[in-house]
Amino acid sequence: MKDNVNNTVKEEKGLSRRELLGGTTKVAAVAGVAALAVSAGGVGTASKAVASSPSKNKSHIAPGDLDEYYGFWSGGQAGDIRIMGVPSMRELASIPVFNYCGATGWGQTNESKEILTEGLTPEGRELADANGGLYLNGDTHHPHPSFTDGTYDGRYVFINDKANSRVARIRCDVMRTDKIIQVPNVQAIHGLRVQKFPRTGYVFANGEFRIPSPNDGRDLEDVAKYQTMFSAIDGDTMEVAWQVIVSGNLDNNDTDYNGEYVVASCYNSENGVTLGEMMEAERDHVVVINVAAVEAAVKAGKFKTIGDSKVPVLDGTKENGEKYTRYIDIPNSPHGVNTAPDGRHIVVNGKLSPTVSVLAVAKFPELFAGKIKPRDCVVAEPELGLGPLHTAFDNKGNAYTTLFLDSQICKWNVDKALAAHRGEDVNPIIQKLDVQYQPGHNHTSMGETKDADGKWLVSLNKFSKDRYINVGPLKPENDQLIDISGSKMKIVHDGPTVSEPHDCTIVHRSKINPSHIWDRNDPWWETARQQAKADGVVLEEDSKIIRDGNKVRVYIVSIAPTFGLEEIKVKKGDEVTIYVTNMDDVEDLCHGLTLTNYGVAMEIQPNQTQSVTFKATRAGVYWYYCQWFCHALHMEMRGRFIVEG
Repeated sequence: MKDNVNNTVKEEKGLSRRELLGGTTKVAAVAGVAALAVSAGGVGTASKAVASSPSKNKSHIAPGDLDEYYGFWSGGQAGDIRIMGVPSMRELASIPVFNYCGATGWGQTNESKEILTEGLTPEGRELADANGGLYLNGDTHHPHPSFTDGTYDGRYVFINDKANSRVARIRCDVMRTDKIIQVPNVQAIHGLRVQKFPRTGYVFANGEFRIPSPNDGRDLEDVAKYQTMFSAIDGDTMEVAWQVIVSGNLDNNDTDYNGEYVVASCYNSENGVTLGEMMEAERDHVVVINVAAVEAAVKAGKFKTIGDSKVPVLDGTKENGEKYTRYIDIPNSPHGVNTAPDGRHIVVNGKLSPTVSVLAVAKFPELFAGKIKPRDCVVAEPELGLGPLHTAFDNKGNAYTTLFLDSQICKWNVDKALAAHRGEDVNPIIQKLDVQYQPGHNHTSMGETKDADGKWLVSLNKFSKDRYINVGPLKPENDQLIDISGSKMKIVHDGPTVSEPHDCTIVHRSKINPSHIWDRNDPWWETARQQAKADGVVLEEDSKIIRDGNKVRVYIVSIAPTFGLEEIKVKKGDEVTIYVTNMDDVEDLCHGLTLTNYGVAMEIQPNQTQSVTFKATRAGVYWYYCQWFCHALHMEMRGRFIVEG
């Protein structure tokens, strides 16, 4: 699929909701309801800048004002991505990814099924087929946008599925998932980061759980032969470029700003399989991967493949991987890995140690050249509090670390931590702020780029307890928005979230430019376009039924408030595919097609084509209707699906 992200629709091509009357007069006239056409459009006014809000609370966004940032939140066990407005903390949209979505038809439409299945491994396809061809769950953790030259470029957002070892790509022009792959040879993709320079480039994914390799029934009990891998995925083709076997269980990772190194935290250096075995050692490690060295080895053919996979695999274990990896001892069970915006330091968070370890990126070339010892890369190790998990950064040299056990955010200064490590009598800790409760990930506005702006921090807290009215034993999680623009951190907003959003990314809105309507040349419906061409149908113009034996293809053009066909007649047992093309080019004017009592529903956005295939199993009359409100005569936008026995 070609990169269509920057082919955004120019505003002058579409119509605003205010202009709807003029844009749909011809449609309303056909329907005989010209006088009612205005009812489909709400008033669309030009929005003021966020700075115009008169509220003293900086997080308040007044009616008509826009948020300054897009927030991309992982959906956790729900398997989606949520788009939040920051600083309002309003949920604006949910992007289906690894989940089934009854609202949009994701997981039911042919277009989404192709995306959900085309990248599965043979093993994954076999397991998915047992569930009707699809995985029925997903566990999204780490959403990260694509980069060019150290900052976000607005092309894609990538996210992992820990549950089924998958990685997905979301197009930022239409905010829809366009590629999903299952990573071979590993189980549980956890940590995920993208290459920051010169561009993305690679998407780096950690395989967390150690398994036999190949995992085909041999070596079930021989845990000495278990292993896991670090994977590099080509963000343009969404194919795994190479993998490196590592020692221990991979957790999180982050990259430098030169495109040369990746640092991944590892726990269970003991290679145990029970909790007791995993906790025997007092130290674990991080692994530093030399990207150029791995690429050179792959180019020279110095790799192996495993099982049915053709992916190049290199040995980067502690015993054998000196060309590709280096291991730096770290206090037990390190967790988060976060690169400072200046590109000079990477912070590894202790989890079971009260410390965070600060690594100097400039020392990595010396480390791989054998000129220094691994621990020489540690240039600071401040003690911050109990349970440090993740660190975020502002643009003033300060860091913000979540303390899970203390239920606090610790603000500290990186330069002062370096000075303290050199023996100077300075305290790097600036402030500790109570949060409610047990924070995991945190994120600052633009804080994972060279353009960190030091305005906002979000703390993603695992528990909410007494923060909201009781909704039963399963409580929401609690996200707290913190103003970090001044000398002191201030909590300004609590926001409940569900299904444990794991992580988020806060992107300035100037970096993202979504389309208002679809481009009719988009590759999204290329399969439908080719089938229509074979049937002599023009998707944008024709509404007709094509019978091919017991396969029936139905083409419908929809323009509010009408479907191009008000009757579809098939025979019991037919395989029916319905293609709907929404030719309304009015912003925000979606249509849908729901077939009653058949469990069929899908959404069709302005200028989009979507299709769904099902079997006509029951004779009778079944109505199909538009389920996305589109017009004053929305209730009348329907037709009969007649199944002859």
